[in-house]
Amino acid sequence: MAFDESEGPDRYRLPIGWARAAADTPVDARDATKPAPAAPLRPPAGAPNVLIILIDDMGFGASSAFGGPCEMPVAERVAAEGTRFTRFHTTALCSPTRQALLTGRNHHTAEMGALAEVATSFPGYTGVRPDDCATLGQVLRMNGYSTGMFGKHHQTPPWETSPSGPFDRWPTGEGFEKFYGFIGGDTHQWVPALVDGTRPIEPPRTPEEGYHLSEDLVDQAIAWLGGLDALTPDKPWFTYLSFGATHAPHHVPKRYLDAVRGRFDHGYDRERELTFERQRELGVIPPDAELTAPNEKIPAWDDLEDDDRLVGTRLFEAYAAMATHTDEQVGRLLDALEEQGVLDDTLVFYILGDNGASAEAGAYGTFNEMAYQNNVLMTTADITPRLDDIGGPKAFNHMPSGWAHAMNTPYQWSKIVASHWGGTRTGMIVRYPGRVPAGERRSQFTHVIDIVPTILEYAGLPEPAQVNGVPQRALEGVSFKYAVDDSAAAERHHTQYFEIGGNRGIYHDGWTAVTQHWLPWPDPDDVVPALADDTWELYGPDDWTQAHDLAAEQPDKLAELQQRFLIEGAKYNVLPIDDRQRERFDPVVAGRPDLMRGRTRLTLRPGMSRLNENTVLNVKNRSFTVTAVATLPTDGPAQGALVAQGGSFGGWALYFRDGLLGYAHNFVGMHTSTVRSAAPVRGGEHVLEMRFDYDGGGAGKGGEVTLLCDGEPIGSGRVDRTVPGLFSFDEGMDIGCDSLDPVVEDYLTPRGEFTGTIATVTIDIAPDAEHDPDLVLRARYRKQ
Repeated sequence: MAFDESEGPDRYRLPIGWARAAADTPVDARDATKPAPAAPLRPPAGAPNVLIILIDDMGFGASSAFGGPCEMPVAERVAAEGTRFTRFHTTALCSPTRQALLTGRNHHTAEMGALAEVATSFPGYTGVRPDDCATLGQVLRMNGYSTGMFGKHHQTPPWETSPSGPFDRWPTGEGFEKFYGFIGGDTHQWVPALVDGTRPIEPPRTPEEGYHLSEDLVDQAIAWLGGLDALTPDKPWFTYLSFGATHAPHHVPKRYLDAVRGRFDHGYDRERELTFERQRELGVIPPDAELTAPNEKIPAWDDLEDDDRLVGTRLFEAYAAMATHTDEQVGRLLDALEEQGVLDDTLVFYILGDNGASAEAGAYGTFNEMAYQNNVLMTTADITPRLDDIGGPKAFNHMPSGWAHAMNTPYQWSKIVASHWGGTRTGMIVRYPGRVPAGERRSQFTHVIDIVPTILEYAGLPEPAQVNGVPQRALEGVSFKYAVDDSAAAERHHTQYFEIGGNRGIYHDGWTAVTQHWLPWPDPDDVVPALADDTWELYGPDDWTQAHDLAAEQPDKLAELQQRFLIEGAKYNVLPIDDRQRERFDPVVAGRPDLMRGRTRLTLRPGMSRLNENTVLNVKNRSFTVTAVATLPTDGPAQGALVAQGGSFGGWALYFRDGLLGYAHNFVGMHTSTVRSAAPVRGGEHVLEMRFDYDGGGAGKGGEVTLLCDGEPIGSGRVDRTVPGLFSFDEGMDIGCDSLDPVVEDYLTPRGEFTGTIATVTIDIAPDAEHDPDLVLRARYRKQ
């Protein structure tokens, strides 16, 4: 589109260039005619504030605003004051959805075909947002908005998360002037891995002092917005509030747990029926919609043992309570905006899920999310002794797959399964009084890539053709303002592909063709077919819930849609499809950039902390050595960590307790093996060493530990099992302390702070790591 200078600044090429005004230029400024000051950059008159609220891992059937059992009165209030969208879709996984949300392009176009942590070198999967896909933050900031992000990012390439940067794809490099939150896929809600801008910080309070991440995020957002209101009340703002909730770990204050205790004892199969009826009453599904059949891979509620039902319900109660707690924080933010008098000038998107509810923990749930991330399946017997810890700081809990399935009512499947609506259809509400009708519903097909063009249309801003000198790819989403304005309008988003890890589908003018390729939870007995051997299903335009497979009846229609999927896949970098699973956490297997590539030695120094495991040497599944040059105190026994990696739900530490040097390996929070020196190490300067000789023969095996002081052995022992794939999404490596959630519980100093002085800590790894094809431990559910 041609630019007309009479219309104001050129908003098609960002940043906006301003012509210098001609000025009178005598030698003495006192003799000059004073030029008019440059007008501050602002968006077009009438542009709204923009608030995007994103809930993590919440299915269509979870929130009470869409008929679910999780009480979310603020979402209900926003729905009463705005419009519900009943056919809104995501990508089925967090990093891809967030990249699509902020760029307005499909996730493979924006190079986020999978989690950032499992990026590869294939186009579409590199994890590096291209410069020709500018973010909404960049576009709005360059058009005169103030921009702030609070919460979960999960879009930074993992090898760029160290203090060395680069920081281009951290939130502050992607258009957000203010960022307060966390970079990774999830974090401990009681002791989170916080970042302010690009600087790691400690939580401002402890759990005992009443700290919780969701509350802190809203406190920070309210304070930031209050400052804007005081200083630049004429300047619109864009706030992106991206909660870690309701992703695991499901952490919530005890009073919220007490409020839901016993409310769900009827079980998940009955809950699907109850939710379905409420959804019909609300009108978020049509009267003739059908409840899809129970999932054959999930045990029926009535077939579970009493202990299974008790543990599973407790785990789900934490999820439901967390949803209510999170919604309450949204209410605090909206109330603050109302007090400022700006709420009704704000275009609000309340997105109830970046994908469907997560079934990743399997049939019995887990006390520790990092267990299933390493393909370790916890059992009811594992969880029962710690039942009262669920939801609290000592747990990293996640609900069973049956409850997740209920949260995706009335649809099939869950998070990760991009083929079916249970993985991709979530609730979404838009509020903007006077511009968005109150108490109405819209059923036009919409997708997360439609958010950016919708915001631009409401703000009166064009899609930029160039950003920072880079020509931009066209937005792939479609503004749905037309649907807001006219409930009967024909839908404009006609075709949409879906793909995550080989689970794939295609939507076209009401029809869907889909194939569920692999399960969303670890199952050593599951046989994953070759991609070419997948069974495809076909659903017609009148089948709201994908309840009746027409593939056998209409093979020609199925073939037509399969062809369309391939065309869309080629267009948007989906091909080649990569269905490798947890082995892609290993950068050698995945083939992505690695900050440590080619290195077998890393020397670290005091003060280095919170180093993501993607930015240090990988000690998993191989032999390695840790050597610390340190001076121990002479006025008492040495205490604290020389080096620690991970936390209480998986990791290792080399540390002192009462002068005894010890190596501890925490196996996914289930068991900690500790080897100590036979006697205390005397004070003074020493070279302290730990040698781990890995057994080999696959991933997650054990090994022999030898402790040395100044070259002399001082202790030895064995570790039987080791973490094979991932210590933690959020806990890093610390030198001289063990920050956040500690690897071991027996430090005698706060945060495991070392009482001596460290010169260096050097890690040496053997080059021959065990790159197991699937990092599978072949765990089995052990019914007790």
